[in-house]
Amino acid sequence: MKEETAIFAGGCFWCMVSPFDQQPGIISVISGYTGGHVVNPTYEQVCTGTTGHTEAVKITYDADVISYQQLVETYWQVADPTDAMGQFQDRGDNYRPVIYYANEEQKAIAEKSKEDLAKSGEFDDPIVTQILPAEPFYDAEDYHQDFYKKNPLRYELEESGGRGEFIKKHRK
Repeated sequence: MKEETAIFAGGCFWCMVSPFDQQPGIISVISGYTGGHVVNPTYEQVCTGTTGHTEAVKITYDADVISYQQLVETYWQVADPTDAMGQFQDRGDNYRPVIYYANEEQKAIAEKSKEDLAKSGEFDDPIVTQILPAEPFYDAEDYHQDFYKKNPLRYELEESGGRGEFIKKHRK
């Protein structure tokens, strides 16, 4: 097994777990915070928009089963790459779309994929998702983990805020 990690921010982390969690080769998907200046922030702190963090997911995967390229392709199908200031009903800097790369190989894959997506014509608006170096990742509180499993009705409400329709349209 070749264990690697990927970090993606694409709005509410509750909604970013399920699309990855259900794929072969995924070991874990953890909701958390990254990209900010406060050490070990809380959900309440991040929600203020003053810590600089994004809500994100850290995906641990078996690279012998699923590639980073495949994860990036899934990411484009579940997070709106044209909305720099949030995702769907979730607005603000802490919900901005970001691919955080762990090494130069991930960076090159993400940048090429973003370029290919921009050329594809799939979106009318520019692709604004940032591609940034990974920063410390802080696991969110336990009640945020596996939210779609623990709170299916609330999760369904979150999905109905636009993300569900986006996924239906863009999921391949």
